[in-house]
Amino acid sequence: MTRKPASTESFEASLATLETILRELETGEKGLEDSLALFEKGVGLARTLTTQLEEAKHKVEVLVKEGKAGAITKKPLDETAE
Repeated sequence: MTRKPASTESFEASLATLETILRELETGEKGLEDSLALFEKGVGLARTLTTQLEEAKHKVEVLVKEGKAGAITKKPLDETAE
């Protein structure tokens, strides 16, 4: 059973938010407490995005069809990576 991410934002919206956080942190204009809060939010978003990517990868692997019978078999997404 797959877990739904706590965020209701789309993957793309979450990624855009993470990019915004990164740009804010790179400026160095925030104080320590604000920077730490942004960093924590960014780490949480990165974990959520990683989970979403892993779930999508798993779905693609499961849906790859192989053989004449059309049986669904699990294959690695990137066979060159092995």
